[in-house]
Amino acid sequence: MRALLLEGIHPDAVARLKADGIDVETLGRALDEAELIERVADVELLGIRSKTQVTPAVLDAAPKLLAIGAFCIGTDQIDLTAASARGVGVFNAPFSNTRSVVELALAEIIALHRRLTDKNAALHQGIWDKAADGSHEVRGRVLGIVGYGNIGSQLSVLAEALGMSVYFYDTADKLALGNARRCATLDELLAVADVVTLHVDGRPGNSGFFGEQQFARMKPGSIFLNLSRGFVIDHAALRAHLESGHLAGAAVDVFPQEPKGRGDEFVSELRGLPNVILTPHIGGSTEEAQADIGSFVANKLAQFVTEGTTTLSVNLPPVALAARPGAHRLVHIHRNTPGVLAQVNGILAEHDVNVEGQLLGTRGEVGYVLTDIGVDYSEAVLERLRAMPETIRLRVAS
Repeated sequence: MRALLLEGIHPDAVARLKADGIDVETLGRALDEAELIERVADVELLGIRSKTQVTPAVLDAAPKLLAIGAFCIGTDQIDLTAASARGVGVFNAPFSNTRSVVELALAEIIALHRRLTDKNAALHQGIWDKAADGSHEVRGRVLGIVGYGNIGSQLSVLAEALGMSVYFYDTADKLALGNARRCATLDELLAVADVVTLHVDGRPGNSGFFGEQQFARMKPGSIFLNLSRGFVIDHAALRAHLESGHLAGAAVDVFPQEPKGRGDEFVSELRGLPNVILTPHIGGSTEEAQADIGSFVANKLAQFVTEGTTTLSVNLPPVALAARPGAHRLVHIHRNTPGVLAQVNGILAEHDVNVEGQLLGTRGEVGYVLTDIGVDYSEAVLERLRAMPETIRLRVAS
């Protein structure tokens, strides 16, 4: 079995997959669609981070592909509908880099309040400026968190420990942690926050949702952070509000167009502004987070290949069936219509194949069934199962 891992995925992922006898090829950069299409014809497992796009055309060029590992939080770079229609599982790491992103956000909030970027630049130019003008503690400041998921909620707790007051806005009902207060609208949050930080997901509906109107409604002298997705904000509008003095500073870690690899030129409207901290999409890029992500996602891929387990899959039903020594495990992915399980078991019964263990799960239009059989089976059984009109994919996991 062959795996292709792109974008400098951590060596722990390579070691985990090789431990199961998988041949692993690695590449330190992203691939565009044409490049990826040329590389995936014989690939069973594909590992990416945030920049590589997995489109229907890529999936069509990868007939052997069983699963995709997104070694990051988001999966908006993968066409999940197309992957499900082809029986390709998708796995990510929804929790592994949460702490790293939160710590970067806190560091940037403190750095901007203390004007550390200005002080650092002045000293490098030989200028000693020990004035306190414009420098503030974060204690007592109001933090407005847009998106109260895993990252936003943990940031909420740590910010309160620093003495900040926390308000948050989320389109879904979320339990407020500590003393955090929920805002009914985004405008309500913008009216009170000294710091606004975005932690939203990459769904298409979030594209461009924070623009000129939202920046204009922020408090004069406030600070803005985006460590979520590059396409959710209007960068030109942000620059205008920074240059006018309406906003005191900003920190941005994600961008609408990002270079493919280390050393490539970075282009942005935000370059050259002294009160802006720019980082190259490193919110989750700590050694601790990347090692944990590498192990976590690689383990999910290995379990999917060897056992058919789909726990925490992004697009397939969550199914985990305890392994039975000596059994053969059939993995049947199908369109979710009534009677499929009865058909599967009917075919097995016709060929005198006894079911020793079985578990079915459904998710939207996809059904997923694991079946353990304890006797040798003929190729005719597999042919009959594959020939079912509802079958998307059939394979033998063990």
